[in-house]
Amino acid sequence: MQRDNSTLPAAARPAAGGAASVSPVMRPRHRYLRALQHRSLAVGLAICVVLAILVFALPLLAPRLDPDTQDPTLAFAPPSPQHLMGADSFGRDMVARVLFGGRTTIFASVCVVVLGGTIGTTLGLVAGYFGGPVGFVIMRLVDLLLAFPGILLALAVAAVLGPGLSNGVVAIAAIVAPVYARLVEGATSEVRNLPYVDAAITLGSGPWRIILRHILPNVASGVIVLTTSWLGIAALWIAALGFIGLGVQPPTPEWGAILNDGQNYITVAWWITVFPGLFLALFVVGVNLVGDGLRDEIDPTLYRN
Repeated sequence: MQRDNSTLPAAARPAAGGAASVSPVMRPRHRYLRALQHRSLAVGLAICVVLAILVFALPLLAPRLDPDTQDPTLAFAPPSPQHLMGADSFGRDMVARVLFGGRTTIFASVCVVVLGGTIGTTLGLVAGYFGGPVGFVIMRLVDLLLAFPGILLALAVAAVLGPGLSNGVVAIAAIVAPVYARLVEGATSEVRNLPYVDAAITLGSGPWRIILRHILPNVASGVIVLTTSWLGIAALWIAALGFIGLGVQPPTPEWGAILNDGQNYITVAWWITVFPGLFLALFVVGVNLVGDGLRDEIDPTLYRN
């Protein structure tokens, strides 16, 4: 049977003379090397790797760092060779506070996108594939959640569940899930009508096999890009909940809680707020640069030589 190439993208059609008009499939190693040449992706990865080393590896290599050790004689000590980031009002070393606080904030933001992304992606896949009354009910619930301002919904959920890091993660995941559901539902509705999905149905594949084998891989690129974007936003909102007292509770260090501790002393001890704010800003910028780079690299609609 002769193959019909009229439905293929222009870049994927064979040339008139029979030779392929596109280069052979790029090997994974070369693909990764080309991706690292993307300026935003490379800079973002560098920032994230440096922060990960500082936050997760350095405390293990320097066991003397203790974020809870107090020394009243060092209260409001400015940055010095002995204390690179100074000390807070209780004489606690700010290097230890910032590094251990970053571990809490980053881990919580990862939990947010994993929990919210899993729930939202599942709802989007079900609504987009099955449609009908099931899809209608799911998407109207999603629209209801999206109608509320994000931070207001997070505050409401956190207030109902009570203060705490785990409750804060659940509260912010309630904001993230509808965003994933809306994105995945739209992409699933498009993929659902493609010929290879109809062929899989004709061959007797069940709905969940089709969703996992044929639909999910085709919507994964959008989910990955959205995850990198929301990782930074989740860190900001985790810090916001910690700043107003609905997140991590003292004495556990967390970037937002440290900012709250230092707001009353910003005129006399600027380092208490500047250093955790700087680390938080670097993390958000880094993951957003990675997201921009990934979007350019894995978006199938962007063809580059």
